[in-house]
Amino acid sequence: MTTAPGSEQSASDRTPSTAAPTDTTAPAPTPAPLHWEADVLLRDGRTAHVRPIVPEDAELLVSFYARVSDRSKYYRFFSPMPTLSARDVRRFTEVDHVSRVALVMLLQGQMIAVGRFEGLGDGEAEVAFLVEDRHQGRGIAQLLLEHLAAAGRERGLERFTAEVLPDNHRMIQTFRDAGYRVASGYEDGVLTLEFPIDATDTAIGVMRGREQRAEAASIERFFNPRSVAVIGASRRQDTIGQQLVRNLVTGDFTGRVYVVNPSAGAVSGLPAYQSVGDIPDEVDVAIVAVPAEAVTDVVLDCAAKGVHGLVVISSGFAETGEEGRQRQRHLVGLSRSYGLRLIGPNCLGIINTDPAVSVNASLSSVMPPRGRAGFFCQSGALGSAILEKVQNRGLGLSTFVSAGNRADVSGNDLLQYWEEDDSTEVVLLYLESIGNPRKFSRIARRVSLRKPIVAVRSGRSTQGVPMGHTVRRIGAPPQAVDAMFRQAGVIQVDTLEEMFDVAQLLAHQPLPRGRRVAIVGNSDALGLLAADAAAPVGLEVTRAVALGADAGAEDFEDAIDAAIDDPEVDAVMAVYIPPLNVSGEDVANVLAAVGEQSDKPLVSTFLGAEGVPELLRVPDVAGSTAGRGSVPSYPAVESAVRALARVVDYAVWLRTPDGPPPDPAQSDEPAARAVVRRALQADPDGVNLGEDALRELLAAYGIDLWPVRRVATLDEARDAAQDLGWAAGHDVVLKATAEPLRERPDLAHVWRNIADADEMATAWGSLAHSVNSVAEPDFVVQRTAQPGVPVSIRSIEDPLFGPVVSFGIAGPVIELLSDLSYRIPPLGERDARAMVREVKSSPMLFGYRGAEAVDVALIEQLIGQVSQLQLDFPEVASLELGLVVVGADHLSVLTATARVQRVATPRSDLYARRMPDLPGDTGQS
Repeated sequence: MTTAPGSEQSASDRTPSTAAPTDTTAPAPTPAPLHWEADVLLRDGRTAHVRPIVPEDAELLVSFYARVSDRSKYYRFFSPMPTLSARDVRRFTEVDHVSRVALVMLLQGQMIAVGRFEGLGDGEAEVAFLVEDRHQGRGIAQLLLEHLAAAGRERGLERFTAEVLPDNHRMIQTFRDAGYRVASGYEDGVLTLEFPIDATDTAIGVMRGREQRAEAASIERFFNPRSVAVIGASRRQDTIGQQLVRNLVTGDFTGRVYVVNPSAGAVSGLPAYQSVGDIPDEVDVAIVAVPAEAVTDVVLDCAAKGVHGLVVISSGFAETGEEGRQRQRHLVGLSRSYGLRLIGPNCLGIINTDPAVSVNASLSSVMPPRGRAGFFCQSGALGSAILEKVQNRGLGLSTFVSAGNRADVSGNDLLQYWEEDDSTEVVLLYLESIGNPRKFSRIARRVSLRKPIVAVRSGRSTQGVPMGHTVRRIGAPPQAVDAMFRQAGVIQVDTLEEMFDVAQLLAHQPLPRGRRVAIVGNSDALGLLAADAAAPVGLEVTRAVALGADAGAEDFEDAIDAAIDDPEVDAVMAVYIPPLNVSGEDVANVLAAVGEQSDKPLVSTFLGAEGVPELLRVPDVAGSTAGRGSVPSYPAVESAVRALARVVDYAVWLRTPDGPPPDPAQSDEPAARAVVRRALQADPDGVNLGEDALRELLAAYGIDLWPVRRVATLDEARDAAQDLGWAAGHDVVLKATAEPLRERPDLAHVWRNIADADEMATAWGSLAHSVNSVAEPDFVVQRTAQPGVPVSIRSIEDPLFGPVVSFGIAGPVIELLSDLSYRIPPLGERDARAMVREVKSSPMLFGYRGAEAVDVALIEQLIGQVSQLQLDFPEVASLELGLVVVGADHLSVLTATARVQRVATPRSDLYARRMPDLPGDTGQS
């Protein structure tokens, strides 16, 4: 990437200046926010580090500038500037991090790029970059622009300008490709570019597209190495180093295998090298199996050699305790600082079954058959068992990763890779923790639209984090995590067995169009069991054919063909249990032939077999174990029905349009921001919004909060009633709002339909007597709402998830039963619609026991408004619309509370690409 001129000094100060030095009595600069520092992935999948510049960088800056070509310097400053004066260095490294901001990119301890902006006033700043020539073309200027724009928005900037020479085509294209609306002008031989830096959908889309390509590129290097070095290879049998070498060789790896063992001349017939640096050829991936305390030296050797990635099999890291956690943190930081990505430590390894590569860089002696599923597993201990299970079922995998402690490479990286991998049609995830659930949700939503994701998540009931996983514990309730999976289209299952049940159906059969199922079999008892299992999981048996125990292949063929041709059938289940000990080959041939040709899924319980039996497979031209159209078999009909139901749910999700999020034009974000800003200026430590501020905040998003007035005496109650209701001909309500009295099921704390002063006196006396056990009943007066169903909508800002929205019928009983639905904004129409219908008490909204049905569209609209407010304002720590009454044609928001507080750590999906922070950092894990 060539450089863009701009304000490395300022628009009028691009050459060394002879002005007097800066006043040393100037106030100290504002410290840069901690979250401005981040590890990043470059276009080629290698890592680097971005942070704010500091005065101590003077020596690094001089060294960096000396390596930059004269041409790049000319593009930057519009004139020859071979060296930097002492004043130039001081000015470039001493910034205030407010109106003058500079970020540097570091690699292997050296500065390789600098980007900066300098405020011009009126929300505008001039931006500039300088990138070392040998690192140009790696997307560095694009990354720095993203981070500078994010910093500029935090500092209240609205626009960037840049002055570029007309022949500096690459930098001009950098700005135009960023997704911003770029306007240009030309004067005195200089092109001036100007663009707003607001995070538009286009700019965010461009950034996330680059994120996906960079993360996929970093994983692609692991799966398609041309050479692999085993560091710690051993001559002794039954050792990890020996096993790794043996698996690479016997797995028919098509690349070169090198072994590193300083005390051996050869290992398994391969010459051994003293260190990775002694290997005469390039090394793409290093498999590390040395003691934990020696891994740091290996990282340095691999960085010097130019290795692309590390797979650390070694244990002795975070899974062992605090000392190991510190060792792991150092390992990851060191690897990233030298541009290396890392899988592990304490992992099983990686596998790619593509015949063009055929790499088994793992401890498993099982090389799974070629298939369509990619598998990510966090548990090294379970990895071998999983691979054996895959082989026994005949499922087949495209690629496999056991990430162990998952210190660097995570499931999110694999999702980014598998999204574009043509050989992977199904994604399988075994997750023990989720380090960045918000990013996972965002990526999974996108990937699920192209290929199904099946996930098992351990620790669901406790939200626990296994030893070795240096991530924060999820604070959101388990229901919110489950909702995140559903919202993203992820098929969440409870066990590994169920995962494989679902995967073998997805990998070989088409998706069903609906929930209607035909059951064809030669066992009445099993047919009834299948029908009984179907209803509870949402399937509808519309056709049941009992062929009899002596049914043959022709009978099955006729019955299955008729079921597939039936427009009232979306999927077919075949049950074959012969009365005699026969192979059933004739029936198997029928099932395989129909399964290959049908556009409706066919599942079976064939001889009680599990997986994809040889007899039910069809050939695959791509070399997979079983081709598309092969028929999966299940040992029990209940397993088949359950797997089919999971796939049906995914198919329904896929075919249900999400719909657009709430229209931003319907909200007044600046007005809401003014409310939040005033509140935090008055109370920097956070504050519960008062009634007026809360009403103003909600009104900015189209939410009308009914006025309410607190009263301490009967006279105050009468005055409030006159103002809020009687003057306009409306009744009022008097209610006690103290916590022990709120939302009592018997409504003894509420007196409704008060029409005049006498009725108010009666109500006051009665309520004061009935709630006399509470010292401060906190009486309020409000206009009486029309009858309806009470609901509540809440939102919170979770440290890991970001915004979380919940919905439920209002009342303490519902809360005790946790009958709530959750979603993670942004929400589309599909999400809001599902939230209303997911709660078990939802029949109350649809005319339960003859009651009038309410206008659920109004509830869905309100959910969308709340979710958009919470999405826009992470400063809103919590928002609760505690009592919303909805009827057939009306919705009234009667009570609400909100708390705002400063955001200590920005959300994990900042509008600038960054890798997960290292364990112990203040940012996101």
